[in-house]
Formats: sequence, structure tokens, C-alpha cells
Amino acid sequence: MDGKNRSDIRIGACVDIVLKADQRSGKRTRGHVKRILTNSATHPHGIKVMLCEGDQVGRVQAVLPDEKEEPS
Repeated sequence: MDGKNRSDIRIGACVDIVLKADQRSGKRTRGHVKRILTNSATHPHGIKVMLCEGDQVGRVQAVLPDEKEEPS
């Protein structure tokens, strides 16, 4: 999922975002969604979210699959 649809993003989901400062380079930051900041259903540059890790804010570039724990 590319992060352009708000319905694809859930609180706690693991995502790759691009921070405002990294928009020119396209450097991605990985983390878990703390808050969804974009109110509209879609956004062409990605839905804006806040991450749990350091309260970083950026636009979602990829929604990663859930990390399933391996049974011991």
C-alpha cells in the first residue's frame, strides 16, 4: 500500500514516512503510527501522520505488513 488512502492506515501500523526536512532527498523513516493528521480520505503526496518514535511528522510512503511474532 502506498499511503495515499487514509483507510489503509491504522493507529499502531508500521509505516515508512518522509519527513518535511527529507522531502528533497526522499529519505524514509520507519515507525509506528501514533496519530493520523490528514482529515481527507486521500492525498496525492501521502497521508500525514505522527509516529510514536520521537513524535516525528511526515507523509506515508508505504504501509508495511503487520509483523507477526514467530511461535517459540
